[in-house]
Amino acid sequence: MRYKKNYLINILSSIVLGASLLQAQSGIAPVDIERSGQSGWQFLKINGDARQAAMGGAFTAISFGDAGSVFGNPATLTDIGKINIQMNALQWIADISHQSVSLAANFENLGVVGLSFAMLDYGDIPETVNMPGGASGTTPTITGNTFSAHDYVTGISYARKITDKLSIGGNLRWMQEKIAGFSMNNWSLDFGTMYYTGFRSLRVAITARNFGPDSRFSGWSEQYQTESDNVRMPLDFRAGIAMDFLDGEDSPHLLTAVLEGDHPNDGREKFHIGFNYGFENTFFFRAGYKFNYDVQRFTFGAGINYSWGGMNATIDYAYVDFSELMQVHMFSFGFSL
Repeated sequence: MRYKKNYLINILSSIVLGASLLQAQSGIAPVDIERSGQSGWQFLKINGDARQAAMGGAFTAISFGDAGSVFGNPATLTDIGKINIQMNALQWIADISHQSVSLAANFENLGVVGLSFAMLDYGDIPETVNMPGGASGTTPTITGNTFSAHDYVTGISYARKITDKLSIGGNLRWMQEKIAGFSMNNWSLDFGTMYYTGFRSLRVAITARNFGPDSRFSGWSEQYQTESDNVRMPLDFRAGIAMDFLDGEDSPHLLTAVLEGDHPNDGREKFHIGFNYGFENTFFFRAGYKFNYDVQRFTFGAGINYSWGGMNATIDYAYVDFSELMQVHMFSFGFSL
């Protein structure tokens, strides 16, 4: 036990020392760059899974043994028993709705295969055009017409245990965005790992999401004599640690704590902390907090897990605070065979 503790302390010390040396060798203070607005496909950042959302969005190092892992860390798909189906629904800010569904099956030694689909509906948007007039030469005018916009993404996932402590997984996804008669397609790759250190239930996980090429809405425009700008993918790198408490052999209680760091390519570094308490593996209460966000802050939720007719079912709820904008309510329903 002492060796394992010293091993963990040495790893953390090496990381801190390495970061300090890199900063010292550069000799130049880092420049604080926000990078906001430098990527598109923002709907890929929405994780509709209520359990993951209720824990402050800290999904990297947690696993509920369900198909919702495809929207978080695909490596944790390996915890699925046989077959699992998850359905998520939420009303996002500005009357935007989001639905997703995922299915995963465990083929034992061959690994776990999953399928997923998600859709974002922006609703009806009033059409505004620039008409001649005004001090600037044009005046924005509402025509009375409306247009709509939608985002779609579908994917296939695969995960496998490399050892009894290490799991890996990934997603291959195809997506489309439509707005006012224009459309844009693209594809992306996600990767994830989960490693149990051997010290109690401590695990470390890393994900890298949304790798893909730039895309365009259209090519050359004769009207404007230019091409549309490239739309970059919202790359996202996360690392997290988690550990269980109150997990005695005969204990009806289980408390899981998660800490996660997030490095996006279009914004500030962010941090998430989350807690999941379960009683008799039936009733669950969750809470979390998001750090370094503009408006998102605390989250909480609850869930129930019950069996009936040889099937295991789950119902989960999450509340996400968006401060001045509004609050988001999320629901997830799952079935396991």
